[in-house]
Order: sequence, then C-alpha cells, then structure tokens
Amino acid sequence: MSVQQQIESKLTAALSPALLQVENESHMHNVPPDAETHFKLIIVSSAFANQRPVSRHQQVYKTLADELRAGVHALAIHAYTPDEWSDKEHSPESPPCHGKA
Repeated sequence: MSVQQQIESKLTAALSPALLQVENESHMHNVPPDAETHFKLIIVSSAFANQRPVSRHQQVYKTLADELRAGVHALAIHAYTPDEWSDKEHSPESPPCHGKA
C-alpha cells in the first residue's frame, strides 16, 4: 500500500470525512522521483465542528503519526466542517518550492 493510500485509509477511518482529497505534491520539491514525502490534504468532516484550526491539525497529525515518523516530511492541511466547505469549495494553491532544482 502506498503512503498516499495509507493516509487516505487512516483519515477515512478516524474522521469519516464527507470529502477527502490527498494530493502527493512531492514532485514539486527537491526529492527523488516517485517520492511520497509532501502531501496536500483537503478534509471535510463533521468531526471538526467546534474545533479551532490548530485542534483540527493536531487531530490529523495524531492520526498520521506513523507516516510522519516514517518519512512524510510535509502536510499542507486544509480542514473544514461541511458548512465551511460549502462556502469555499476549493483550497488555496500550494506555493512553489524554493529548493526545487
């Protein structure tokens, strides 16, 4: 199972998201080909109701602790409740990596 699939599986089990998008952005960074080290997460879940953004991020980090220890270097986390997402329906674009050769 790829790291991306592990992330998707764990977040689905832990947070029952209405929407989950996991994008491998490693190719945008100075890493070997086919790396799985940098990810952008868009997660919409009722589990985030009444939580501040920092608490939502902590919940995601806790869920993915094994992946972070095993080599995931960066997570761009965009965590919303369903009501918040209905107002947005898109996440911010990821900036380019300054270290990319």
